[in-house]
Amino acid sequence: MKVCPYIEASFQILGKKWNGQLIHYLSLCDNGTAHFSDIKHDLRGITSRALSLKLSELAEEELVEKIVENGSPVTISYQLTEKGRSLSNSLKPIQEWAQNYMNVNTPKESEGEEIDKKQ
Repeated sequence: MKVCPYIEASFQILGKKWNGQLIHYLSLCDNGTAHFSDIKHDLRGITSRALSLKLSELAEEELVEKIVENGSPVTISYQLTEKGRSLSNSLKPIQEWAQNYMNVNTPKESEGEEIDKKQ
């Protein structure tokens, strides 16, 4: 039996460190848009270099687009494309499965952390 090439291609993207978390993070942001510094702050453990590389990879896959607003100062943000939003929607059943079957230590809301709960 052969593995479905579509599943294999999907996991070539999602199987890379940080990609799934970045797509999920952007899906939770207003309009699916966030500034680099906000992403860096909220995704603890990712380096600036890794974040930059991952955002570039996701842009090459047409899942994320870089938005440059000329002004003083220049503002750069990242936004999910339609393709990226579609992928983030497909992650919701996986999230629900994990909430039902995985034992994950989550930060407490009382500690000022937001927890993405079942919707």
